[in-house]
Amino acid sequence: MQKKEIVAMLLAGGQGSRLGILTKTKAKPAVAFGGKYKIIDFPMSNSINSGIDTVGVLTQYEPLALNRHIGIGIPWDLDRKNGGVTLLAPHVKGEHGEWYTGTANAIYQNIDYIDSHSPKYILILSGDHIYNMNYAEMLKFHKKNNCDATIAVFEVPIEEANRFGIMNAYENGQIYEFEEKPKNPKSNLASMGIYIFSWDKLRKALVADNDIHEDSDFGKHIIPMMLEEKQRLFAYKFEGYWKDVGTIESYWAANMDLIVEFPPINLYEEFSKIYTNVDHQPPIYTASTSAVNRSILAEGCEIYGEVYNSVLGMGVVVEEGAIVRDSIIMSDCFIGKSAVIERAVIDSEAKIGNNVIIGTGENIPNEEKPKIYDTGITVIGEFSVVPDNVVIGKNCVIYGKTKPEDYTDGVLSSGKTIITETEEVLA
Repeated sequence: MQKKEIVAMLLAGGQGSRLGILTKTKAKPAVAFGGKYKIIDFPMSNSINSGIDTVGVLTQYEPLALNRHIGIGIPWDLDRKNGGVTLLAPHVKGEHGEWYTGTANAIYQNIDYIDSHSPKYILILSGDHIYNMNYAEMLKFHKKNNCDATIAVFEVPIEEANRFGIMNAYENGQIYEFEEKPKNPKSNLASMGIYIFSWDKLRKALVADNDIHEDSDFGKHIIPMMLEEKQRLFAYKFEGYWKDVGTIESYWAANMDLIVEFPPINLYEEFSKIYTNVDHQPPIYTASTSAVNRSILAEGCEIYGEVYNSVLGMGVVVEEGAIVRDSIIMSDCFIGKSAVIERAVIDSEAKIGNNVIIGTGENIPNEEKPKIYDTGITVIGEFSVVPDNVVIGKNCVIYGKTKPEDYTDGVLSSGKTIITETEEVLA
């Protein structure tokens, strides 16, 4: 097998529990974004746009949707005999299988895959961030500074730095200390979870730490170990758009960023396009009764009603008299006549009945998951059905084929949940 200078390892096995029912049946990187994309499309596209043609995708939680989406990597030009994309799930070793128990442990379990390409450098990526980045520039920085590890950092407001892993560095960029969510941060350089390592140094660290920590993690174990050993770790400042879409609110906000007059992330730049795996769809149709303003409509949408400040996936139908506002409607959803949808996230293939109102009332946190659903956004799960003539409040959660009798007097008050299946799991 031909040697590769650099191999990318994309960590895509996370459950993303803070996204609630959006990740009930799929891993966080497989969640739809921006009308036609999946979250994982961003690091995948960044890799090929940066000239990296060997990508290992590490899957674990609910991998089916992700596996189907990636396939053999054709949309990203990663269907190659030498290199290309490889899906790497936990597998049996000896008598027992072994789950990935930490970010570094996941890489440790795939040392043989990496060694088969004999890379000089290894790029570690998270599969759940929205950004456009040229990793080739980061690699140049790594080589120029003769680094053992280069960590991409993003400057955050100092008052928010206590929510991140913070890299404290000298003026030349060399890191002297790492603090995980410090109470009194010394800097505002937040780790993006993007690393380039010299493979020989990382390999030794992975083997050594595996003997100590079963849940070996880059932030908790590998980086502190390398700092303690006085290895050369440098911070690479990234100045573009970067968003961790780990919560319902941040996911909604990142989608809304796409519809402003001058979006902070450009999905149309010739040399940094975001590629995805989608079927061919008919053109968008807007009827004489329709009105659309500051919204993204993916291919195949049929709009007979009104859409404002929203992102609609492929094949969405909005019937006459319906109003969709400040919402994310994923692919193949149906919005019935005279329905009013405000500040909602509706997952794929859901059906909203006629005269339904979603997003009204007080902003009361969800009773069952108050830390997940607390910003006024109501979430409807994939394949769900909402019957005609019901009123749904804020921070509500609906999953399954609901019926009129599931709604007391035709109302689901703010903060309430309906899950019409035996295993009542929100995340």
